[in-house]
Amino acid sequence: NKVWNASRFMLMNFDKNSDIDYESVTPEELTVADKWILSKMNDLIRDVTALMEKYELGIAVSKIYDFIWDEFCDWYIEMVKPRLYSDTDQTKAAALYTLKTVLIDALKLLHPYMPFITEEIYQTVLGSEDISIMVSDWPLYTKLREFGKEEAAVERIKEAVSGIRNLRGEMNVAPSRKASVYVVSQDEAVRKNFEDNKVFFATLGYADSVTILPDKTGIDDDAVSVVIDGGTIYIPFAELVDVEKELERLHKEEARLEAELKRSEKMLSNPNFVNKAPKAKLDEEKAKQEKYLGMMEQVKERLKSLEK
Repeated sequence: NKVWNASRFMLMNFDKNSDIDYESVTPEELTVADKWILSKMNDLIRDVTALMEKYELGIAVSKIYDFIWDEFCDWYIEMVKPRLYSDTDQTKAAALYTLKTVLIDALKLLHPYMPFITEEIYQTVLGSEDISIMVSDWPLYTKLREFGKEEAAVERIKEAVSGIRNLRGEMNVAPSRKASVYVVSQDEAVRKNFEDNKVFFATLGYADSVTILPDKTGIDDDAVSVVIDGGTIYIPFAELVDVEKELERLHKEEARLEAELKRSEKMLSNPNFVNKAPKAKLDEEKAKQEKYLGMMEQVKERLKSLEK
């Protein structure tokens, strides 16, 4: 299903940008994200070919699956959407070239496992039923697509995006709620990396603005943070959470936990329960009490930080 969706996305954008010549794109025109996915595909070709030659077919298809589902669909396609949807972006040709190149190579690697589906998509992408994937050349590893520097650059941005998403998930922040994101690093190369890739970083990190700084000057003290290799990501707390609503929620949770702790304390201080209840039931109630105490401590700490 992912392969079908990826091919439909690519063909839709080919139709919308039929006036763009993407076949003659040069390496100099490729963006960091383009070089990253081409380099990842290059590594995949090398690894899968070696595994197939050793008849490690299960490991080979697992690597193909992980690449298509994760690197290509979940990351690269999301990275290029802002470029393809923009009327002014000058890198559309490079994005279209990269999408087609990576998808074609992925189909060839996947063909031994899914012959009929890959044949159908391959002919659809190339626009001809006379060209069969079965007689096409197997993709080859090439040093021309070794982009180690660009791989490292994008992996750092992926690390930042994953950190932001995890943080927002822990705080139950809806994806629709955008926030300002500050990237702080004393390393000029790290700052340039985020500056050059600000558009897709903002999209993937649910940011309405991205500010890149050499230090934390001007950032609110209550900003939540994500530490990454070579820097720190800051997001103002008030932009992630409606403070009044969060205080209301926390006070309700505090009252609920107080009631649970009173109930638990009453049960555990009752000799009849302690002496007659099965050991499993007694241990379960003690575990609940311990859990509620931990939750209450977290709630009180959160209230203390918000009520400053």
